[in-house]
Amino acid sequence: MPTTPAKTEIVPYAGWARNLRIANADVEMIVTLDVGPRVIRYAAPGGRNLFGETADQLGKAGEPHWMPRGGHRLWTAPEDKTRTYAPDNRAVEHRVLSSDASGVAVRFTQLPDEPYGIQKELDITLDASGSRAVLVHRITNVGDVPVRLSPWALTVMPPGGTALVPLPVKRPHPGSLPNSVDADYWPNQSLAVWSYTDLKDPRLTLGTHFITARQDPKATTLLKFGLAHESGWLGYWRDGDLFVKTVGYERGQLYPDRGCNFELYTDPNILEVETLGPMTMLSPGEKTEHVETWNRFAGVGPIGDEASIATNVQALATR
Repeated sequence: MPTTPAKTEIVPYAGWARNLRIANADVEMIVTLDVGPRVIRYAAPGGRNLFGETADQLGKAGEPHWMPRGGHRLWTAPEDKTRTYAPDNRAVEHRVLSSDASGVAVRFTQLPDEPYGIQKELDITLDASGSRAVLVHRITNVGDVPVRLSPWALTVMPPGGTALVPLPVKRPHPGSLPNSVDADYWPNQSLAVWSYTDLKDPRLTLGTHFITARQDPKATTLLKFGLAHESGWLGYWRDGDLFVKTVGYERGQLYPDRGCNFELYTDPNILEVETLGPMTMLSPGEKTEHVETWNRFAGVGPIGDEASIATNVQALATR
């Protein structure tokens, strides 16, 4: 049997005794096992964490209420104060699904959220080389009655960076084009705005080809918006480090929050890059899945204007 360059091992991290490190020569992921699961770290081996962490909540477990902690997590949408915020403060089971020359795959399984009849799983596949990781977010109805929900994948980014959201390709008004059809008159993008969001917020730039949102530790207000996002990729840039996630969009499917498969939230401490799957009615025993693909890039920049984003980021994100 060939030895795979990607490997797994149990390691201590940030006060937790048991975490699974999934790594190759180019990237490491650390997933909590005492709580979660949270992908609490995604970085070059030994390098700066691309994800945000809540320092005073690390290394702890067993709290009666849901804890932010940081990193990447799986929730249910639409957001409410019950099922969405079910605590994930207990130990997590994990199983290596495969480990060979192509990479390694691991499944993480939470104990069921018994009051709500659902169970969450996260499958992570890391390539043998490079930073590419595929994450399958799975929710199963383990209760006795149907449940309606959307899988919601949230990644906490650290302070001081900028989120990059590409917009659909611009088209001329169809009245100026020969042989136009009815579909040419229809909108090709939508924007959902939360009640506490000010579109004049200086952190937010609604551009021609991109929306950008800065994380500002000095901000005093909250900001959240969402999109029906068909461009396929989203990024977060900080001091030359770039995190990219890609996600699909299923036309004709109903998404939560007025049709959003992407949402962004920021406050003075963090910025969250969030993706969502379609709303699904799950009968007992049924499941739904939502897939993201991650990559990281170093030495990327600058991103001072849309031209530099297109040149320095989009070429990497779409290659």
